[in-house]
Amino acid sequence: MDDNKQILDPGPFFHGTKAKLNIGDLLEPQFLSNYQDKKSNHIYFTATLNAAKWGAELAKDRDGSDSKERIYIVEPLGDFENDPNVTDKRFPGNPTRSYRSKSPLKIVAELASWERHTDEEIHHMTSSLKKLSDEGKNVIYD
Repeated sequence: MDDNKQILDPGPFFHGTKAKLNIGDLLEPQFLSNYQDKKSNHIYFTATLNAAKWGAELAKDRDGSDSKERIYIVEPLGDFENDPNVTDKRFPGNPTRSYRSKSPLKIVAELASWERHTDEEIHHMTSSLKKLSDEGKNVIYD
């Protein structure tokens, strides 16, 4: 990064998913999205544990084995920006500290344990997301 640039957020940063990854692996754009059946132009991450938990809990199970929810601590390897899907549409000012990048994220650790949202909270969120989808409003600007 350019030393003259202002740091958007110092982190630490998290990525929630159901994918089994290893320390040192790179998360890169142009792979299937955790949330839609399309390739993503960005890799998404957050600086809040709560948002990372939602990422892990809501991620699609790609291998059909009801994969374990995981939260990784990641290091952005390039520039990143506020995630406009969250900051422009739902939470002006970015209180969820949600970001996206076209550069890779390096896995530096996995959180060994964390407390899931309640089943009721997850059901409410998935119901809300299904309603958005049914209304054609589940667009991700990528």
